Amino acid sequence: MGHGMHAGGRGGRPMSDINVIPLVDVMLVLLVVFIVTAPLLTHAVKLDLPRASSRPNVDRAERVEVAVQHDGSIHWNGEAVSYAELEQRAAHSAGQTPQPEIHLKGDRTVPYGDMARVLSALARQGLSRIGFVTDPEGGAEP
Repeated sequence: MGHGMHAGGRGGRPMSDINVIPLVDVMLVLLVVFIVTAPLLTHAVKLDLPRASSRPNVDRAERVEVAVQHDGSIHWNGEAVSYAELEQRAAHSAGQTPQPEIHLKGDRTVPYGDMARVLSALARQGLSRIGFVTDPEGGAEP
């Protein structure tokens, strides 16, 4: 009997069915291999670990609001300060542990240079947690 031919000899037509038996054999062999090797892949070491309970040490950082108004005046937590006093307070705050969060607010009409000057003074004194506060409802100007 030749390859791809039926035993009945129906005019020498090729066999149109796919022989899936070799595919099933290979799959069964792979299944057995995976079943045997799967338990060997876990490298667990059994330990009797000590039990302890702890709470995270959460120090809430102080929050300082620095506001710059359109006329150039600076406010530290609502109190008007000069530029020199701003630098002194920033230097004092930079030495605290943890450092306070600085929320920098600016009037919509404040020139960029004034905001950059205040931001530079805060960063120069060592403050690193500085964020800008915006009005999410403000949108574009009418």
